[in-house]
Amino acid sequence: MRYFIWFGYDGTHYHGWQIQPNGVTVQSELERCLSLLLREKISVTGAGRTDAGVHARKMAAHFDTDAEFDCAMLTRKMNGLLAQDIAVYSIEQVDAEMHARFSATLRTYHYYVHTRKNPFLNQFSLELHYQLDYPLMNEAAAILMEYEDFGAFCKAGSDVKTTICHVTKAAWHQTSPTEWYFEIAANRFLRNMVRAVVGTLVEVGRHKMSLDEFRLVIEGKKRTQAGESMPAKALFLEDVIY
Repeated sequence: MRYFIWFGYDGTHYHGWQIQPNGVTVQSELERCLSLLLREKISVTGAGRTDAGVHARKMAAHFDTDAEFDCAMLTRKMNGLLAQDIAVYSIEQVDAEMHARFSATLRTYHYYVHTRKNPFLNQFSLELHYQLDYPLMNEAAAILMEYEDFGAFCKAGSDVKTTICHVTKAAWHQTSPTEWYFEIAANRFLRNMVRAVVGTLVEVGRHKMSLDEFRLVIEGKKRTQAGESMPAKALFLEDVIY
C-alpha cells in the first residue's frame, strides 16, 4: 500500500532533502523514523529536492508498506521521534499510482528579503543593504511567463533531461515597509533555479541589467550570463499541488 506523508521543515541544519553520504538530510531522518516505527526498511520519495539550507513550509513524500497502522497515531509517533525542525502534518493512504514527484502539477516557492535589521527575520529572510526597483523587477518577472526553457537558471553540471518548465506565476509582493517576498509557481523547477532567478531579478532591480538584457539572458540559456545564486536561507518551498 502507498502512503503520502505531508510535512514541513527548517532546512538550516540539513544538507538538503536528498540522502547524502556525509551529512544528515530530511529524507534520511524521515526514513530513519519510519523504519524504526514500522519495523522494516522504508524508503521515501519526495516531491522535490531542496538544496542545503532551503526550507519547506509544505512538502510531500510517499512510501510503500504492507504494515498496518493508524495514520493519526503514526503521525504523532513520528513527531515524537523527529527533531523540532521537522514536523509531520499528516499521513494518508493514496492510490498506488500516486507519485509524490511525478503526480505533482504545481509547486510554489517564496524567497524572502528585508531592508531593516531584524533579529527575528535573519534566519529565514535575506537582509539587503541596497534599494531595489520592485515595479521594474515585476516587469522582468512577468517576462518569465513568456518562456519555457530556463537553462540560464539551471546549476551547471545538473543531470537533467530537459530544462523546460511552465511558470504560471512570478511576482514580488510587499508585506511591510521593509519586507518583500518573491513568489514563483511552476509545474517543475531546475536545480538552483529559484535562487538564480532571484539573483538575476535583483540585477534588474539595482538597474545593473535592463529588461532587454534580462530577455537575452533567458534566450541565451547560459548560467554564466545570469545573476548570482542568492543565499539558501531565505528560500521556502511553500506548497505542492496534486
